[in-house]
Amino acid sequence: MRASARQRRARRVAAASLVAVTAVAAGSAASAAEPGQAARASAPAAEPVAGAAAKSTRAVVERLPIAKLVGQRVIVSYEGAEPPQQLFDLIRKGYVAGVIFFGANTNEDPALTRQVAMRMQRARLAAKPKALRRPLLLMTDQEGGLVRRLPGEPELSEWQISARRNAAGAAGKAGAGAARTLAAAGINVNLAPVLGVQRPGSSFLGQFQRAYARWRNPRKVGKLAKAFVTQLQRRGVAATSKHFPGLGAATEKQDTDAAPVTLRLSQRTIDRIDLVPYPWVIAARTKLVMVNNAVYPSLDPTRPASLSRPIIEGILRRRLGYRGVTITDALEAGALAPFGGIPHRGVLAAEAGDDLLLFSQQKLIEGINGSEALRTALRSGRLDRDRFERAALRVLKLRGQLQVKPSRPLP
Repeated sequence: MRASARQRRARRVAAASLVAVTAVAAGSAASAAEPGQAARASAPAAEPVAGAAAKSTRAVVERLPIAKLVGQRVIVSYEGAEPPQQLFDLIRKGYVAGVIFFGANTNEDPALTRQVAMRMQRARLAAKPKALRRPLLLMTDQEGGLVRRLPGEPELSEWQISARRNAAGAAGKAGAGAARTLAAAGINVNLAPVLGVQRPGSSFLGQFQRAYARWRNPRKVGKLAKAFVTQLQRRGVAATSKHFPGLGAATEKQDTDAAPVTLRLSQRTIDRIDLVPYPWVIAARTKLVMVNNAVYPSLDPTRPASLSRPIIEGILRRRLGYRGVTITDALEAGALAPFGGIPHRGVLAAEAGDDLLLFSQQKLIEGINGSEALRTALRSGRLDRDRFERAALRVLKLRGQLQVKPSRPLP
C-alpha cells in the first residue's frame, strides 16, 4: 500500500512539473525554484522584448526589406575548413543570422575554428542597418562524451554524468567545461543539452549515451539539464535544449536524419514523461529550444513536431510558457522527405512557429534557396509579415545578448 502511494505522489509531482509555468520573462524569484514550485499562470506567446531599445529595434525590423528580414531567420552551413567567399558576402549584407559548424569545418582544431569565427564576426560589422551588426549565432554540438565537434570538455556523456554521486554538480561542471571549449573556439551557441527521457531496450539516444536518465525519473533529466544550462549560459554561451518534445522513446533504428519517424505515444505518456524536463530548463532561461522532426500522432496527426504549429505554439509556447528562440532540427533530414523540397520545408517551419531555420547539409546553396523560398512566401502573403517580424525580433534579442571577445587581434 505504501509503495502505491509513493507512485501516486510521483505522478502528481511529474504532472505539477509539467503544468507549472515558470516566471522566466518576469524574472521573478520563482524562476530560481524548482518548476513544481513556480507560480501557475496563463502564458500566451507574448512579445518578449520591451523598453526603448526594443522599440527602436522593432521599428528597424518593420522597415527591413524582405531579403534582410528573412536573413534574421536563417542558419546556414558550408563544406570544408575554409568558408566560401559567398558566405562572407551574405553576412556583410545581413542575409544570415548564423552558421552551424560540423567536424569537417573545425578539423577538431579550436584555434582554426576561432580564426574562421572571428572572420565571420568581423564581416557582420558591415551589415546595415546597425541593428543587424549584432553578433552572429555561431553554433555546434558539444554535448559531451561521444558527441563533440571539438576536442576537450565536456568529456563525460550525459549518461555518465547521471551515474555520478553528485550528478547535478557534474552536469554543471560539464556545462562550464563546454562553455570554455566553445568560447575558446569563437562559438557562442551550444546545441545541447539533450532532454530525452530514455526508454528500456535499444534506444536512439542510449546508443550514444545521450540521456541523463530513464523513463522512471524524468525529473532527474530536468534537474541535470538545468544545471548544465545554467553553468553554460553563465559563461556567455547560449544553450539549446533539445529535442522537443523528446526523442527518448525512439528506438535505435528510428533516426530522424535517415527516414520518417513516428512515435506512437499517448498524450498522457508525453505529458508525464517526455515533457517533464522542459519546465526545468525554461526556469533556467534556456536561450533556445530545438524542435525535432518526428511525428507524434497524439499531438498532431499530420505534421512532424518541427512543422507543427499545435506543438510549437500550442504546447511549447502557450502551455509551457516558453518565450525564447525556437530552432528546427536539420531541415534536410530524411524524416521530412514527405514534405517537399528543402526550401519548402523552411516555409512550413516558419509557418509552424520555428524562429530559426537550420539548413545544415553543409551546402551553402541550401540556405540560399531556402531564403529565396521564404522571400517568395512573404511577398505572396502566405507567411504573415507581423508573425515573421516577431520571430526576427526574438532572434535579434538573442544576438544582442551575446558578446564577441577576441583574445588576439582579428586576422
